[in-house]
Amino acid sequence: MAYDFELWRKRHVERSDLTTELVHLTRSKGDDQVALDSLFEILESGKLIGSTTFSGFIVGDTPAVCFQDAPLSAVGQNCWFEQTFREENTWAKKRYDPTGVMFSKTYVFEKGGRPVVYDRTSEAKIYLPGDQWWRIVNFDLSDRENIRDWSHEREWRIPNALNFKTSDVILLFSNNACVQEFIDKCDDAGKPFYRDARGITTMESVIG
Repeated sequence: MAYDFELWRKRHVERSDLTTELVHLTRSKGDDQVALDSLFEILESGKLIGSTTFSGFIVGDTPAVCFQDAPLSAVGQNCWFEQTFREENTWAKKRYDPTGVMFSKTYVFEKGGRPVVYDRTSEAKIYLPGDQWWRIVNFDLSDRENIRDWSHEREWRIPNALNFKTSDVILLFSNNACVQEFIDKCDDAGKPFYRDARGITTMESVIG
């Protein structure tokens, strides 16, 4: 018997550390309202634009859209850790908000998305062709004073950009208050993205 989609899905469903969805989080410079505005703009454009070496941590000349291959409980823990870390270290760069979109892993794969390669950048550049350097995430545990390890995100990337329909995504919010604010924003604009989406969920409901 072949290891088909249903068996693959069943394996993931029965594992609390695995998921069949990929999460893309927004990154705003302000509060929840600004994050909701960013999400609205993304849905309005129907496009996720890739980060670059200058706007993100992408190696090479090809921009890439980033996702986390982790259950929502783990994504939520990543968000809260980042928030606490920034509060304690004001110099720290804001990486993302607990607001965004979720795509099925099979959908992203079909669009050209792939897991990243965790390795020292200089070494990965040797065995990967230049047009695949967007997949490299620097990984180095050799210096205890300067650890390079982002593997907790289990990152996937897709090169350049991702065009999508609202019906392809599950909308992700930090809490129910943000959901209601977003619904009000959509209604005011006459653009019912929340009705067209594949679903809606909150971080709050997952990690309590």
